Amino acid sequence: MSKIRLTVLGISYSQTQSGAYALVLSEENGNRRIPIIIGGYEAQAIAIQLEGLTPPRPLTHDLFLNFARAFGIDLIDVHIYKLEDGVFFSKLHCEDSKKELFIDSRTSDAVALALRFNCPIYTTEEIIEKAGITLDVEEYNSEEPQEEDETETPGPTDSFTDQIRRLSLDELNRLLTEAVENEEYEKATKIRDEIKRREKKK
Repeated sequence: MSKIRLTVLGISYSQTQSGAYALVLSEENGNRRIPIIIGGYEAQAIAIQLEGLTPPRPLTHDLFLNFARAFGIDLIDVHIYKLEDGVFFSKLHCEDSKKELFIDSRTSDAVALALRFNCPIYTTEEIIEKAGITLDVEEYNSEEPQEEDETETPGPTDSFTDQIRRLSLDELNRLLTEAVENEEYEKATKIRDEIKRREKKK
């Protein structure tokens, strides 16, 4: 069965389930996307890695990475191999110097780990046909620049976003450092988004 590589496009707030988020995976070299509903904690774990934030203490997925590296275990790839009753099933393809293992995982955890191990994510044509959303080329290209600004991560209210838009870039960077040190990752993600938005305008 041929495998199709996916990239992590971003995270947005779910319009269908309260308190949930949509992880959006995109077909590499294609225009099909797969939205996967995940919880707030998992969304935060993925968003932190996407934003390049470094927590002062390791989160669960960071601990898994450190543990695996300490014992010479590598995550080769992640395979989203089944979709059943709206639930995606994934396997972690792991190796050490002696053996190869395939471990069942929730897809949200698998993606969070794939980002940390910098390994590829794959799925099948069958799953993309079942769950994928196809965008025509014009729509795809017109949406791409907006993805970062529109992507929402679990975070503070809009009033906080309004407040940080009034701050200077230096103030934003100081506030970002403080948020990470205090483990306020929700705020940190919003601040990083605002910094990136301004850098794009330069």
